[in-house]
Amino acid sequence: MIKFVLILAGLLVLYFILRSRKKTALAETGRLTPQQQEILRTRVDYYDELADEDKRLFERRIADFLQYVRIECVGASLTDTDRVLVASSAVIPVFGFPGWRYQNLTNVLLYPDTFDEEFQFQGGKRNITGMVGTGYMNGQMILSRAALLKGFSSASGKENTAIHEFVHLVDKSDGSTDGVPETVMKYDYSVPWLKLMHGEMRRIQQGKSDINPYALTNEAEFLAVASEYFFEKPGKFKEKHPEIYRQLSEIFDQDPAGTDHK
Repeated sequence: MIKFVLILAGLLVLYFILRSRKKTALAETGRLTPQQQEILRTRVDYYDELADEDKRLFERRIADFLQYVRIECVGASLTDTDRVLVASSAVIPVFGFPGWRYQNLTNVLLYPDTFDEEFQFQGGKRNITGMVGTGYMNGQMILSRAALLKGFSSASGKENTAIHEFVHLVDKSDGSTDGVPETVMKYDYSVPWLKLMHGEMRRIQQGKSDINPYALTNEAEFLAVASEYFFEKPGKFKEKHPEIYRQLSEIFDQDPAGTDHK
């Protein structure tokens, strides 16, 4: 029995050594597998719209993200699609910032469906699709796998839960989740940005805006909701909300509806 346990322990050690070497090799080459590249081509419209050189950079950024953030799936096996879509959601908001890493994130936990505030995904009162952890859960992100997949499907519309949560992390990088991501603001845009947000929030209240009313929750949620729309349907967002589009373009240093793409 002792001999069997020692053999099993040795096999486990060997497995983790080989796994670590494989991940290191991926980080050095910055390459994704052909299967992962195909997932990008068929599932991630943002990637598909990039120029060829930026596509390669996007792939390297995904490979890097997968090295320093652990992704786990509860109740199911983690797939390449899960990995690529989580990493894409992370890279999209910060693609304009070379070398960006989420210093406030170590793990992403995928639940099969919605969950509640106690992270239960069975039973009643399950209405949460994504959450950035605080307190003892600091450094953790919890996502509904169903919402993740929907966000990169033809049924997503202007919503993407995973991008929403990663925008919260960008916002939080200055120490406060308040809708004003000062870490990435090149200039002092906080006052005009807040005025613009509050003006649009009044329009939402009056039924004069097509931005999701969840943006009325607070300034942090406005930033995250508007950013989903900005990245998912940039052309439509620019047409309907040109000033907000301009401000978000400055904040994220990207122009997804313009010359940064094909």
